[in-house]
Amino acid sequence: MKIAVTAANGQLGSSIVNELKKEIGEENVIGIVRSPEKASHLGIEIRKGDYNSRDDFNAALTDIDSVLLISGMDDPQKRIQQHRNVIEAAKQNGVKKIVYTSIVGDEENNAFSPVVQSNRLTEEDIKNSGLDWSIGRNGIYIEPDLEYIDTYKKEGEIRNCAGDGKCAYTSRTELGHAYAKMLIQDNHNHKTYNLVGEPISQKELAELINQVYNIQLVYNLISVEDYAKERKQELGEFIGAVITGIYQGINDGVYNISSDYGQAAGRPHKSAIELIREFNNN
Repeated sequence: MKIAVTAANGQLGSSIVNELKKEIGEENVIGIVRSPEKASHLGIEIRKGDYNSRDDFNAALTDIDSVLLISGMDDPQKRIQQHRNVIEAAKQNGVKKIVYTSIVGDEENNAFSPVVQSNRLTEEDIKNSGLDWSIGRNGIYIEPDLEYIDTYKKEGEIRNCAGDGKCAYTSRTELGHAYAKMLIQDNHNHKTYNLVGEPISQKELAELINQVYNIQLVYNLISVEDYAKERKQELGEFIGAVITGIYQGINDGVYNISSDYGQAAGRPHKSAIELIREFNNN
C-alpha cells in the first residue's frame, strides 16, 4: 500500500508522515511538497506538488493507493480549485481513497467562516469524487497557545474575546495518530469525524498552563472589536481577522462539541493537561 501525504513538510503533514512510517514503513509513504528541497529531513520519497498545478499532481499521484489531502493555506476562494486539482489527479491516476483534513467551525457568523465554507465545499467535492473517502474535521490546535507562552508570561494573562466559551482543543500529534488510522483502515471509509479533545474554557486553559509551567496567568476577557484590532496589528488583516473569528466562535459555543476521536484513532483523545505536558517535554 502506497500512501501519499500532501504538504508533507508542514507541522501537521510531518506528524502524519511520522505515524505512517511507524504503521506501514517509510518505503510505503510518499511526501508531496511544493519545494522538495525543504523536505529531505522526512526520510521518505518526495515528489513535487504545488496545489496550483494539476500537472504536478498528475505526476505526483502515479502508483498511489491513498492520498491525504491537507487543506491549503491560500485565500479561501483559491483553495477550492487547488483542492480540485488534487482530487481530479487522484481520479485520473486510479487512486482508491482520499482522506481530507477539514476543520470544525461556523459557516456563517464570524471572520473564520469563509475558511470553513471553502472546506465544506471541498468535503462535497470529495464525497462526489466516486472514490472512497474519509474526512476529519480538526479542532483548534493547542500548540499556538503554548508557543505564545513567553508573551503570556510577560503580560501575566491570556487575553481574548472567548469569554466562558469552551473549546475542545486537539494537537498535531493527536491528529497525526488519527489520520494514519483513517488512511490505513477501511472501516473509516465514507465517515466524517470531529477530531477534537475535551472542551475547556480559557480560564481552565490558563489554570492548566499554570500547573504545568509553574506560572501565574489569569484569563481576561476583552471585546471582539478590541481583540480584532490587537490581532490585526500584530498578524496583518487576513490572519488577524481569522484568529478573531476563531475566538468569537469559542464564545458562541462553536467548538464545544462532542468528539469522534476515539472512533477514528482507536483510543481516547489525550486530556488537555496531557497535551500541555507533552508539548513542554518536547
